[in-house]
Amino acid sequence: MASIARMELTTINYEVRDGVAHVRLARPEGANAVNPGFSRDLREVMLAIEFDPAVKAVSVTAEGRVFCAGGDLKEFHAAGDGLPQLAADMLVDFHGAIYKMNRIAKPFVAGVNGAAGGAGLSLVSSFDLVVCGESARFTMAYTRAGVTPDGTSTYFLARHIGLRRMLDLTLTNRTLSAAEAEQWGLVNRVVPDDQVDAAAAELAQQFASGPAWALGQAKRLVYAGFESSLETAGELEGAVISAAMATHDGREGIAAFVEKRSPSFEGR
Repeated sequence: MASIARMELTTINYEVRDGVAHVRLARPEGANAVNPGFSRDLREVMLAIEFDPAVKAVSVTAEGRVFCAGGDLKEFHAAGDGLPQLAADMLVDFHGAIYKMNRIAKPFVAGVNGAAGGAGLSLVSSFDLVVCGESARFTMAYTRAGVTPDGTSTYFLARHIGLRRMLDLTLTNRTLSAAEAEQWGLVNRVVPDDQVDAAAAELAQQFASGPAWALGQAKRLVYAGFESSLETAGELEGAVISAAMATHDGREGIAAFVEKRSPSFEGR
């Protein structure tokens, strides 16, 4: 596969450094809104992350004062009678990118600045961990525009915050502050606005420098266990931890603990 750095991305910047894929939404003049171009770029980036062994973890941030304003309503309006087909086509890529992100055995960390609304909030809810700035704001906004949720929010967001809160956000379009988002379980931690990018990158770097194989499999176990029966979750845990103990990092981590020293992980 050609280097992602040479791919024709128009709405996203992408760079791999020290095991971390740095994904940066890069259309601030359009509030990083979701449109067909962005959706295609996001799916291309996810494919690159999946197949690049140098990538151990991912940091996703955004340029400008808005993380992602949701769907590009100006472009949708301009589509006229062709809008239903445009939306359906766009969601093949947008949803496909989110499916990939969820199934890739690498941790994804988002650093959210400013606002995340509509499809932007849906995207935020699909990341593994989320750091946001103190002034960040979150709103569904779909029904305000006379449409319904997409971006897999009815799957991820509902699981993060619960059914009644999901209905509250969806039907009333209330706006959550950063503190409320943390309290509700939408974000993991809140940091000063000027530290969002650094905090997301630092967390991703921590993962990339750790036992990458174990972290990726742990991610898969948590998602699988959430959807499975007790017995199925237990059987899967048993199989994966046995495999982990056969890896270099599994043996090294145990030895380091016994020998009271810091482990030297190799990501395998």
